[in-house]
Amino acid sequence: MYKYFCLNPIAKVGLDRFTAEYKKADTVEEADGILVRSASMHEMELPENLLAVARAGAGVNNIPLDKCAEKGIVVFNTPGANANGVKELVIAGMLLASRDVVGGIEWVKENAGNEDIAKAAEKEKKKFAGTELEGKKLGIIGLGAIGVKVANAAKHLGMEVYGYDPYVSVDAAWNLSRDVHHVMNVDDIYEYCDIITVHVPLMDATRGMVNAEAVSKMKRGVILLNFARDVLMDEQAVLDGIRSGKVRKYVTDFPNTVTAGKDGCIVIPHLGASTEESEDNCAKMAVKEMMNYLENGNIINSVNYPKCDMGVCTKESRIAIFHKNIANRITKFTAILGDAGINISDMTNKSKGEVAYTLIDVESKVDEEIIDKLREAEGVFRVRVVK
Repeated sequence: MYKYFCLNPIAKVGLDRFTAEYKKADTVEEADGILVRSASMHEMELPENLLAVARAGAGVNNIPLDKCAEKGIVVFNTPGANANGVKELVIAGMLLASRDVVGGIEWVKENAGNEDIAKAAEKEKKKFAGTELEGKKLGIIGLGAIGVKVANAAKHLGMEVYGYDPYVSVDAAWNLSRDVHHVMNVDDIYEYCDIITVHVPLMDATRGMVNAEAVSKMKRGVILLNFARDVLMDEQAVLDGIRSGKVRKYVTDFPNTVTAGKDGCIVIPHLGASTEESEDNCAKMAVKEMMNYLENGNIINSVNYPKCDMGVCTKESRIAIFHKNIANRITKFTAILGDAGINISDMTNKSKGEVAYTLIDVESKVDEEIIDKLREAEGVFRVRVVK
């Protein structure tokens, strides 16, 4: 029996996927797995028996990834599950910035008591005239699940699309329209595009990537969209660009004191993935990932451990070893099992930065003495008997 605990409300359609082998824990201390959305886990005391954390969403800045890695706790996220919801809001953001829809709506509210509002509107509407998306150059920085969907949708709107991503995945490349121009220098995006949208993960290398220097390279009247993370952009530099006329509009899904209420800024209250469908998709994916890991030891979509999938174990036993990514660990593990007369039928080892994960299928039961020897090996964080 596996126990799970929800730190946030998780869509029922996801929780319903748990089989009879799973039970909702009364307290977090009992949990083998934790499901979370936005709740911060940085100050939590992680239970010793905790095996996995599944984030029903993409961002994981609310989870202590390194701390979890050192304890052999696998952290999952759900990339792509909310991509369509975000894509649709990005398209809406482009329209709101290109056509002064917000300004027009506010004018109507202010003049609601005017009996001649229809006639007045015909005179005033030129103040809210904008531009169309068709024919405009859209630059997309980051061609992940969301970036690809935005690119393909923009092509259908008649836009000329340029994409920058030096690490584009094979899956993304297959899904990307062949009419999208793949540029190798982000400066080409800054220089040529009328609208620029950013869809990259937050890392040290991407924090503040759209800064004053980047803004200076952009076309006058550029529209900037940020539905990824607010700190990817130096928002003070963006405001300076708005005041100088370099930036026409800035659309962000992350309210803060820098941009809220500022001229030229359209600030949305973090609604990108706030759709019923997105929440359902994230919940279903998170539960699927957790079940596959707890039952089979397989890791799919982890942010702190490498992808490792050996399918369903058909042998007598499966051992999972979490360890540092250092030399000769596999030799050590196999020697321990070999000395105990245990035959290995299948094995895989994957690494991610400073950590590694080894799955071993064996043809006989492994007693606690052997497991203890594996735990005592240099660099080992955790040993788990999956089956």
